[in-house]
Amino acid sequence: MASATKSKAGRLAFIDWTRGLGALIMLQGHAFHAFTKPELRDSGPYAISQFVGGLPPAVFLFLVGVTLAFLMDSSERKGLRPAQRVVTALRRSGYLFTIAFLFRLQLWLFGLPHSRWTDLLKVDILNAMGFAVAVMSVMAVFSTADRVRLCAVLGLAIAAASPLVSQLNWSWAPEVVKHYIAPDYLAFAFFPWASFVAFGMSAGSILRLTKRENYDHVMQWAAVLGLVLVFGGQQLSNLPFSLYSKSEFWLDSPWLVLMKLGVLLLIVSFAYLWTKHSEARWSWVRQFGMTSLLVYWVHIELVYGRWFWFWKENLTIGQTAIAAVVLIVLMLILSTARTQWKNWRLLGFSLGWYFWRELRQSD
Repeated sequence: MASATKSKAGRLAFIDWTRGLGALIMLQGHAFHAFTKPELRDSGPYAISQFVGGLPPAVFLFLVGVTLAFLMDSSERKGLRPAQRVVTALRRSGYLFTIAFLFRLQLWLFGLPHSRWTDLLKVDILNAMGFAVAVMSVMAVFSTADRVRLCAVLGLAIAAASPLVSQLNWSWAPEVVKHYIAPDYLAFAFFPWASFVAFGMSAGSILRLTKRENYDHVMQWAAVLGLVLVFGGQQLSNLPFSLYSKSEFWLDSPWLVLMKLGVLLLIVSFAYLWTKHSEARWSWVRQFGMTSLLVYWVHIELVYGRWFWFWKENLTIGQTAIAAVVLIVLMLILSTARTQWKNWRLLGFSLGWYFWRELRQSD
């Protein structure tokens, strides 16, 4: 049996597993946010659900950075000129923006007549991905080795600048511009969220420069660094003084970014270890990671659309937990059906080509 570290399609299994875990956390978080009664939102289970639920955006942005680094490295190995490599990265940004707009358009159409045209301009996680990738496409002019340190420094710079960007006067800017750039609780702005894309690009570049047989050492160091960032960020956030005249921990704190990055590195290290030593041929967590965009798209409509209006803000904690489990099962069925349908199509095409070739040879 082939190593579980790499899937049959050439995908890194631990990357898919990490993305799948992010999708699972996202599903439960959105279910609790949509269905729990307002008077129960101060309870411990709800608080824990939403606290953990703040991690998936960082997971998805980090992994976008990892795959962007892979793309830039592949373009470099193909011998493309720097300008061509930048254009290739910009195409990825265009794809993400297109998906983001289609997603908002579908939600707007399904929400008529109550939806507003301004809903189309909401800066959601897909928009944040597209904008961050567009800005960081310039990193394609550098070599993969250079991107390791340059993207790490860039990630730190974005995180460190976030409180300063928050303090700027944004009254002159249209709301959508502010939501793309300045920290805001209602949007996924470039500051500080794009820092995770930059850190992901650094990590992805390291993976590209490392031979597969040496991944064990890389993941060991990633886990150590993750622990240092979690505990170091926590200690720094509790200092009695601050470098900034004003900073909100849950909005723009660099220390929160570093702590989340530390948790991400621990998750990736665990995912690598799990997929390497798991003997299972099929992983339901990794299954989510392979179809995360589909799961994200459909579950948002189910949870926040009109489908389950009778449950909205009307369930107890126990009932919401059951609803979250049902949602996860439904999305797993959808995800599995999507990949199996793809496999059956490929099988059909292969058989069709085989019989067509045999007929031609018989003639």
